[in-house]
Amino acid sequence: MDSNALAELIRQLELSLLQSDLTAHPGLIDELLAEDFEEIDQQGTIHSRSDVINWLTRKDPSMHWAFKDFRIKAVSGDVVLAIYSLLKPDQTDAKSGGSTRTSLWRYRNNQWKMVFHQASRKN
Repeated sequence: MDSNALAELIRQLELSLLQSDLTAHPGLIDELLAEDFEEIDQQGTIHSRSDVINWLTRKDPSMHWAFKDFRIKAVSGDVVLAIYSLLKPDQTDAKSGGSTRTSLWRYRNNQWKMVFHQASRKN
């Protein structure tokens, strides 16, 4: 797969986590989050996979975030780093803050899964 196609695939997987109604489609969680997944939030708190699943299943599925400057970098043959800015629906432009996000995605058993995610608030 070429790098542009892979970047688009990873972008779509990120969007699936954020914008899907995971209570209606609970199987997506296991399809997209690795068993050893961890997250560091904007305050620097480390969250387990179960913490993040709890948040994902409680979030408003009608909210649609905007990705800006999405790109990936190959870390190894089966791991990529996604880097992007994220704006919530009520944030109309980059001046309103938002956050910079990074996610590690690992390819295993013919499937990409997120193994790590970090959010850093923009001022």
